[in-house]
Amino acid sequence: MKKLTSVAFFLVLAISLSGQDISGQWNGVLKVGAMQLRIVFNVTKTDAGYSSTLDSPDQGAYGIPVATTTFENKVLKFEAPNLGIQYEGTLDKSNEISGNFRQSGQSFPLILSRQEHEKETVLRPQEPVKPYPYVVEDIVFENKKDTIQLAGTLTLPKQTGSFPAVVLISGSGPQNRDEELMGHKPFLVWADYLTRNGIAVLRFDDRGTAASKGNFKTAITPDFASDVEAAVKYLKTRKEIDKKKIGLIGHSEGGIIAPMVAAGSKDISFIVLLAGTGVPGNEILLLQQELIGRANGASEAELLKSKLMNKGAFDIIINTVDNSKRKADLSTYLNQVYEQDTTLEIPQGMTKDELISKQVSQLTSPWMVYFITHDPAPVLQKVKCAVLAVNGDKDLQVPAQVNLDAIKKALEKGGNKKVTTRVFPGLNHLFQECKTGSPSEYAGIEQTISPVVLEEVTQWIVKQTK
Repeated sequence: MKKLTSVAFFLVLAISLSGQDISGQWNGVLKVGAMQLRIVFNVTKTDAGYSSTLDSPDQGAYGIPVATTTFENKVLKFEAPNLGIQYEGTLDKSNEISGNFRQSGQSFPLILSRQEHEKETVLRPQEPVKPYPYVVEDIVFENKKDTIQLAGTLTLPKQTGSFPAVVLISGSGPQNRDEELMGHKPFLVWADYLTRNGIAVLRFDDRGTAASKGNFKTAITPDFASDVEAAVKYLKTRKEIDKKKIGLIGHSEGGIIAPMVAAGSKDISFIVLLAGTGVPGNEILLLQQELIGRANGASEAELLKSKLMNKGAFDIIINTVDNSKRKADLSTYLNQVYEQDTTLEIPQGMTKDELISKQVSQLTSPWMVYFITHDPAPVLQKVKCAVLAVNGDKDLQVPAQVNLDAIKKALEKGGNKKVTTRVFPGLNHLFQECKTGSPSEYAGIEQTISPVVLEEVTQWIVKQTK
């Protein structure tokens, strides 16, 4: 669910030179909402002109091959048609290139210069500082079902005895054990707070991410659930853990995974759903696109057009079983949409066929097909342990009331009477105090998690594990 606006930097450069030698390193800072990303073009002169690589230090990406650039009359142009990316800037007397970076219809000012940029220091006052008043142990456990080694961190209170424990379950996209995103480390903050309050915490890198093995790209939600089951089995081998008091805390997609695990296991005594979903994935995406689009200034006409287009695509995905046919039907549908509405924007440097091919590929990935077609309600009906489900009322990714109502309804339909739901005013999808709830705000907010949420969730767990 964390499908946030991002800028891809996999540009390809082929340079034709006119006049000035532009070889060497060119540095810039791309500002996307409150987020700042450093980029570096490394240009080398060759017999044929120039070759280049691209670095994105803040994303940990270095030496990305680049290919097509023109430099004529002091105007530098980069184009990456397959990514819908274009940059055009003018070299001035101070040896700076001022221009605009465009991707998929969005434009961002970007100045390139020879001066290196230091990483922006962002205050994150809630991140704990060593030495910690608890035990921290890096561990490895195995998902024997899929033969995958998963790496994580177990934090334990310093006292002797056996403690209640939780497994933290991350949201969508490849996440490390801290669920690190937009300059925040939510799971580090959760683990610190819970462990200080006497609760052991296991958090781990998603499969195929950071130190964990496996393939993230081919995995779907039930695969991630099997990883969580393996984490629970590992906790049961530890003498420091009270095996009758093991719970799950899932954020976003983790709020889909936690009920899956709890429904099929007697080892789970409670679950906490942080912005978990209660309605089918196709409905979530339509609501999400509408709310974020409106927050970003889209008109009601644009929102309606987008909703109808996406609903048509989702209906094809839901009603088609064979993936080859699904791809063919989506391609035909999207071609008709673009032919009938000539106002729909096609990114510069990209043909309509290339854009449709990219959209079809994204919509028919294994994870996306599962998410769009999955209804959480039948799984929730099978959950018998205590459940706490919470949301922020400014969550634009998983709207609070519609999902909490659906979660409660499904749990109660299954006979679960141990259900608590809560909407926190003024909080976004990450449970930060915010202004609008737009994902563009996440990085610029110093707070990682509202103290009110940390306290109320922790006290609820303490009550369940007495």
